[in-house]
Amino acid sequence: MPPLSPVPLHLVIPGAAPFDSTQLPPHLAGLLRLLQPSHRITCAEDCPAMPYELALARLNGLPDTPGFTPWAAVESGTVGQACAWVKLCHWQINMSAVRMTDPATLALDETGTRLFLQAMAPYFAEDGIALSYWQPGVLLAKGDAFAQLRTVSMARVAGQDIRDWQALGGTPEESKLRRLQNEMQMLLYTLPLNDEREAQSFPPVNSFWVTGAGQLDQTVPPAPGVELESRLLTAGADPAARAKAWAELDADTCQRLADHLRAGKPGSLTLCGEHAAQTFELLPQGFWQKLMNKFSHSGISDLLSSL
Repeated sequence: MPPLSPVPLHLVIPGAAPFDSTQLPPHLAGLLRLLQPSHRITCAEDCPAMPYELALARLNGLPDTPGFTPWAAVESGTVGQACAWVKLCHWQINMSAVRMTDPATLALDETGTRLFLQAMAPYFAEDGIALSYWQPGVLLAKGDAFAQLRTVSMARVAGQDIRDWQALGGTPEESKLRRLQNEMQMLLYTLPLNDEREAQSFPPVNSFWVTGAGQLDQTVPPAPGVELESRLLTAGADPAARAKAWAELDADTCQRLADHLRAGKPGSLTLCGEHAAQTFELLPQGFWQKLMNKFSHSGISDLLSSL
């Protein structure tokens, strides 16, 4: 029996931009000397999905039309029933804007999330939507309303004016969810649990965001070898946190991919920002092509700066 071929390792790093492409972390710089730019995903300003989400969808053989990847069904293993994530959030509302704060500032735990679920579930049930607990701050919603619903990634909305992203009620499903949002804002405003949160200096939960809607007719197993490195997403925009996250992931994850490639095993890298996802791969090259790449490698900086 011939030996099994090694599984290709594909590392996806969201939140990679912005960074100084002239001072790349050492192992990342080494990777970019081993690999060559291949395909690129570019997102317009009004794209409802993040570039890394589209890259992951394609790598896993999922629908990649922005706004229609059924992430809730994939991640929860729900088959044969439309579903979506309902994510609890805080909106800062004033005369000029309605902004969603960073969900991490809610600091919700399982107990608090279940209490919000208990208050919200009867209203959703009236519209044929079953809510259940999934993880702190996240509920799983099942119902026909999510079968063909276009949704916007929460990563697109956090920190932004949500009015630029809200559905306008053009379909019956969108109208139903807008009404539910209005009902929940009134309910949550009077909920004693929010009074307790504010007394502890936590922002109140005053709305929810629906994302990852859709339906799967069969289970889609994760693509072997595809790894999502999320530490930069967790670090956010804080320069010190980003520097720490880059140092850590470069020292372990990027080095591991570099060692994988230098051992002659197949691998690739996708760096993602808010506007694009750029993949780098080992591509067959002749001597003259390799020589030309050494002189043209400065073009990598342009690719990275436009993420």
